[in-house]
Amino acid sequence: MVVEHNEEVESDFKGTIIDLETIGSFIPGTGSEQYKKIIPVIFGFINKEGLKIKCAKNHDSIPKLRKESEDILESLDRPFYAFNSLFERGVLFNQLGREIKFEGELNKFTFESKKSVVESLNIPNYDDPFNDKGLLCMHAWMNGEIKRAMLHNRSCLLKEKDILLRRGFRMPDELKLIK
Repeated sequence: MVVEHNEEVESDFKGTIIDLETIGSFIPGTGSEQYKKIIPVIFGFINKEGLKIKCAKNHDSIPKLRKESEDILESLDRPFYAFNSLFERGVLFNQLGREIKFEGELNKFTFESKKSVVESLNIPNYDDPFNDKGLLCMHAWMNGEIKRAMLHNRSCLLKEKDILLRRGFRMPDELKLIK
């Protein structure tokens, strides 16, 4: 089963911000191979239509979420944005078997901390139960705390929207794709 959250949100920008919450761990590497063991459990996005989150309820629901995410990606308005798009692109490449291009990067430099950006721009926490600590979201999902994991994804999307509107975006770093 895939749990869904829909919300009307004022989003005056062109395109779609995508944010994934995942389980798994990185493996050594410099390209997309480092994301091979990372599995999306939440697929969230925000655009002019609003905010939508899809969450696998358990491990058995992950294939259904993967299929729904792939279908959704085809219908979303471009350009695509993410905070640290290397992560989203690497995970999606390994999960879907094809490259998903992102045109906008929301961090100013590789590995910039979202928490520090949120603080410097005075962006609200948006009820993030984990205060920008994605690892805590992974543990929550694995412990069946689906609502808290989805709240974290919601707050990430709202923060990333604010980052985009307040300081814009840059071209994404190159990701070496390795099958």
